[in-house]
Amino acid sequence: MTSTQTSPLSFLKGHGTENDFVIVPDADNAVELPADVVARLCDRRAGIGGDGLLHVVRSAAHPEARSMAAEAEWFMDYRNADGSVAEMCGNGVRVFARYLEHAGHVTAGEVAVATRGGVKKVHLDKDGSVTVSMGRALLPEDGVTVTVEGRSWPARNVNMGNPHAVAFVESLDHAGTLFTEPPYTPAEVYPAGVNIEFVADRGPRHVAMRVHERGAAETRSCGTGACAVAVATARRDGVDPAESGTPVTYTVDVLGGRLIITEHPDGEIEMTGPAVIVAEGVIDSSWLTPPHTA
Repeated sequence: MTSTQTSPLSFLKGHGTENDFVIVPDADNAVELPADVVARLCDRRAGIGGDGLLHVVRSAAHPEARSMAAEAEWFMDYRNADGSVAEMCGNGVRVFARYLEHAGHVTAGEVAVATRGGVKKVHLDKDGSVTVSMGRALLPEDGVTVTVEGRSWPARNVNMGNPHAVAFVESLDHAGTLFTEPPYTPAEVYPAGVNIEFVADRGPRHVAMRVHERGAAETRSCGTGACAVAVATARRDGVDPAESGTPVTYTVDVLGGRLIITEHPDGEIEMTGPAVIVAEGVIDSSWLTPPHTA
């Protein structure tokens, strides 16, 4: 999508536990999406507004997804709100699957979605919820220390196809405003940046979290973050399904709602939550060309 774009751009808007996305259908991968245009589309004052952008492309039409085309027809080309490319977005893949159903590309039931974090299996439930097989968590031994307003906490390193640092706090207020990324050390643990979750207990196998998402500041929810939080909390609680042979389920409250996370003995993690399409329309092509400044 450049200054040569002459036709209106179709878009939709959707959210999963209020983690919201601009959706750009583009089956043939014909629309260019440079970072500056993605950032303008996600701008909440001057654009459509969103925590990220879901570029909907057939896997066979995208160079990063062609190897997955035999397993998944559709590729979620995900972008952060600042236009940067991201490996995976848990709430995003639920909304992506809901869009595929909305557009008539799939029906309720099992759907495979290609992502930069691999092929994800999605189940569109008849009750409106969506369950995603999120893959397995990696638990690198090197963690970081996160600091906010003079307080510091150790943060567990969890990778869900994208990097997370999970810190347990007494109160979610301790996370501060989260307008900017909380500083952490050593910085070299996350050379490409990190999503930082602050977690407080709410009850047995029930926690609440706030998150600063890489490239998007604080968001109302983060699906991969909720999975990372559930795994980190289970290990803190001395629970490992691989050792016990029994699945473990945690309820994770986010600012925008509630997600249910289950880790199975084989390491596979499932996330269940809502996904909603709220609007659709077109953007005038003239708006897509950034204004010239003196």
